[in-house]
Amino acid sequence: MRVLIAEDERMLADSIAEGLRAEALAVDVVYDGDAALERLSVNDYDVLVLDRDLPVVHGDDVCRSVAGSGASVRVLMLTASAAVPARVEGLSLGADDYLVKPFAFEELVARVRALGRRSRPADPPMLERSGVRLDPARREVYRDGRYVPLTRKEFGVLAELLRAAGTVVSAEDLLEKVWDEHIDPFTNTVRVTLMKLRRKLGEPALIETVPGAGYRIR
Repeated sequence: MRVLIAEDERMLADSIAEGLRAEALAVDVVYDGDAALERLSVNDYDVLVLDRDLPVVHGDDVCRSVAGSGASVRVLMLTASAAVPARVEGLSLGADDYLVKPFAFEELVARVRALGRRSRPADPPMLERSGVRLDPARREVYRDGRYVPLTRKEFGVLAELLRAAGTVVSAEDLLEKVWDEHIDPFTNTVRVTLMKLRRKLGEPALIETVPGAGYRIR
């Protein structure tokens, strides 16, 4: 899942990003509304965590733009106001959910994941194929009953391949969904991550390379 955080309190924004990355999400961060609109125009995000009181372009205007664009990104609006009229107004602008500051990080994660499920067809409780079982909630992977410890990126790559249900996923799509915007598009990090993932999953080989196209689960 790929998330954009638009929050002008830099320490808060960076803290949220660090926490979501620890949850195996790909996260980009901007600190004003104009930068948020620019990122949204060039990247496909599943969830936008949007501070309502952004500088340059107000969060309300960002929300209106997203709602009017027809984009599939879901909007979680952050605000300091807990008043019911403020919440109603935020939702009427096109936000999908609303969270009042200060908030518990665990609740933020739960709301982001719930919105992410709504931005695409819902995942089953477990992703399973060819003897591999991946639990998105617990972030656990088993192959033929054997626990497989994975890094966050290895877990993210395997989840995307399992979601594809045997169809080919390109390296570019894996970069888009698992890494953030700071990754070099010409890097070999996808190939290296897949090499390590294959080694951990063991034999028989599970992940197939399709020359010139990408990767798939056999």
